[in-house]
Amino acid sequence: MAGDATLVHPEQWPQAASPLPPDPAIESRIHALLTKMSVEDKVGQMIQADIKYVTPDDVRQYRLGSILAGGNSKPPGQPYPIATQWQALSDAFYRASMDTSRGGLAIPVLFGIDAVHGHNNLVGSTLFPQNSALGATRDPQLIHDIGEVTAQELRASGISWTFAPTLTVPQDVRWGRSYEGYSQNPALVAQYAAAVIGGLEGKAGTPQFLDTGHVIATAKHFLGDGGTHDGKDQGDARISEATLRDIHAAGYAPAIKAGVQVVMVSFSSWNGVKMAGNTSLITGVLKERMGFDGIVLGDWNAHGQVPGCANEDCAAAYNAGLDMLEAPDSWKGLYKNTLAEVKAGVIPMSRVDDAVTRILRVKMRLGMFEAGLPSANPLAAKSAQVIGSPSHRDVARRAVRESLVLLKNNQAVLPIDPRKRILVAGDGADNISKQNGGWTLTWQGTGLTNANFPGATSIWAGLQAQVKSAGGIAELSVEGEYKQKPDVAIVVFGEDPYAEFQGDLPNLAYRPGNDHDLDLIRKLRGQGVPVVAVFLTGRPLWMNREINAADAFVVAWLPGSEGEGIADVLLRTGDGHVAHDFHGKLAYAWPRNALQIPVAAAAKGERPQFPYGFGLTYADSQKTGTLSEEPGLVLSSAQAGVYFTRGKPAQDFVVSLTGANGAVTNVVATPAVTADGSLHISALDYKAQEDARSLSWSGTGNGVASVELVAPAPLDVDRETNGDVLLVATLRVDTVSPGDTSTIGIGCGAGCSGQVTVGPQLAALPKAQWLKVGIPLKCFRDAGANMSKVDRPFQWSSHAGTQIAITDVSLSTVADRTLTCPTHGDKP
Repeated sequence: MAGDATLVHPEQWPQAASPLPPDPAIESRIHALLTKMSVEDKVGQMIQADIKYVTPDDVRQYRLGSILAGGNSKPPGQPYPIATQWQALSDAFYRASMDTSRGGLAIPVLFGIDAVHGHNNLVGSTLFPQNSALGATRDPQLIHDIGEVTAQELRASGISWTFAPTLTVPQDVRWGRSYEGYSQNPALVAQYAAAVIGGLEGKAGTPQFLDTGHVIATAKHFLGDGGTHDGKDQGDARISEATLRDIHAAGYAPAIKAGVQVVMVSFSSWNGVKMAGNTSLITGVLKERMGFDGIVLGDWNAHGQVPGCANEDCAAAYNAGLDMLEAPDSWKGLYKNTLAEVKAGVIPMSRVDDAVTRILRVKMRLGMFEAGLPSANPLAAKSAQVIGSPSHRDVARRAVRESLVLLKNNQAVLPIDPRKRILVAGDGADNISKQNGGWTLTWQGTGLTNANFPGATSIWAGLQAQVKSAGGIAELSVEGEYKQKPDVAIVVFGEDPYAEFQGDLPNLAYRPGNDHDLDLIRKLRGQGVPVVAVFLTGRPLWMNREINAADAFVVAWLPGSEGEGIADVLLRTGDGHVAHDFHGKLAYAWPRNALQIPVAAAAKGERPQFPYGFGLTYADSQKTGTLSEEPGLVLSSAQAGVYFTRGKPAQDFVVSLTGANGAVTNVVATPAVTADGSLHISALDYKAQEDARSLSWSGTGNGVASVELVAPAPLDVDRETNGDVLLVATLRVDTVSPGDTSTIGIGCGAGCSGQVTVGPQLAALPKAQWLKVGIPLKCFRDAGANMSKVDRPFQWSSHAGTQIAITDVSLSTVADRTLTCPTHGDKP
């Protein structure tokens, strides 16, 4: 781009200032402490390490100023921790920071965590709808209340800092983090910024501000993360300064005026310049023009992407204005190199003192020097009564009710009489993990069951309770089967959980090439059953076929732990009244086809399918006409990382068999067999007729036969590999040969493949049971595969005596069993 595309004019940006005037007592105390601190003490304050890679003893030795718990980081040995386990860990780190037996000064350590839709790292907590749902409520007071509840549950677990709110303004919902943004509308984001920060921190200037019931908030990600080219996570926002200022920075001045204490800088770039190294925006705009006087924090090793930097060494980020670098696993090297650079003058002492002053200011505003152990907080002492309390869950249930958006209600099928016979179907109906989405107990929100959410209510459980109370009959069947014809069916379906770039999409088609949910709706409608579709999603997607197929279509977003909020709106009361009407209005426009990016389309004068602000109520009599079912592209499942689905290869993929004698057979129809009879493939039924394939290895000797999926063109899955994505096969192990040496591999051109031996782990799986079995893509890369040139995304080789069945092969983060990286096969 032109050379001036990265120039910043701070005088053209909005002015702001902290609502907290300088406190002479605090500033004097900071100055006195600074004069006593060694260079080592100061550098330690400027580094944040992750609890997976740092111990209390490390904090004691290096005088680190902060720790964090990343999405998959928990107290040792506690994958799904409860409040007392978080308290114990917080206490241990606090004690270490106050221990001066090895020298240094007693400065309490800050503990931060991603509590982005409630305290989502805590078992039994209240989980709210994700932000894209909250945008539909148009209710700033609700947003304030959610912040307040989140703060209380954080404090009850011994944690006093959240990496929230996200103030991004997503302009392209192909971006996998879109659900973290409240809206495409900067005005709504700005309004919510002040509301949520007031809830989390308390009102600035009052005794409640940062008291024992509130926490430090973090405005993120500064700046432009929602405006990257093609919606790529950590990508480049190729936009003007005016667009960056007026759209993407809209929430920051209100956040600063509300008293936010931390701003986190984005991974992304603006016109090719990494934000973590952008002095003009961090220092010139944020600190000087907007008057921000708190901590400017880097994102997870984001400084390592600044040119000339590495995760362990980045003076440029500090010099650009970052006060604290998030160095989860690289903190020790960063400490060593930063210390040397400060002593050498590469990082000026004035910059160090400014950073440490800001860090100490926030700690003192929080009252950390007087607070004592985190477990001594009054809310921590009664954590069992605070976390997931009925009043907290009431706020979340209200948020569910207010966020639902009604796109269609033909024949007035809604509201439903709960005294009728109601079928509830779809894989989202009784799946609390799915209704929560990412950033829920784990980073990606996957690998969980309903048992991991004590106190929560699935959508099915909420519907069942109200129908039973009214005297009706509710029946759950994921696949829509029933013994007696229902009066109405509610089909709950949608996106599986994801976070970060693993949710990035090439287009807005919903599960391209996989029509399972559409077929379920059409099947029930074809049987004369009225259907209400309830869609679980973090963002608008092209759903015209599903909307046409259903009588009513409800966008439930990612509603969180209180699924009964959906029953509150969909069902009448037992006496026939409407207790809760639809309230939600779209905070994001809905696409007309799978290629339309609504915000960009609107700029060109094109109309979306449903505009920003659309949302029906029960009073609306308008009918939704038949929508165009032309997607604008070929709906190939390969676009979504799906290679084999419902027993058939993805479009233009080929199933190929290689016999023990090396002869290759392309499967045109099943049954099929290799020329030497060593491998047979036949059809079988899994959930529908012939929706799976059975593979049987036979013959004698040690010859190896294999089956593979051949892609029509090489696939680049390098980014997914770096992001811990799995190759997942939905399979059934029937028999394995003694001493099985089966391998699963990925091919990448002539002479290139990565094979991993899985036989022993397959042998340990339960027999004759369908499971989603995943292998990290990193296993194949480590075994020699070039993940940017994958032409055979799935290969299975085995000997006589093995029999398996497969229905699906895809990339995913969801698996029933994840195999550890097994012993690598030979690298060809």
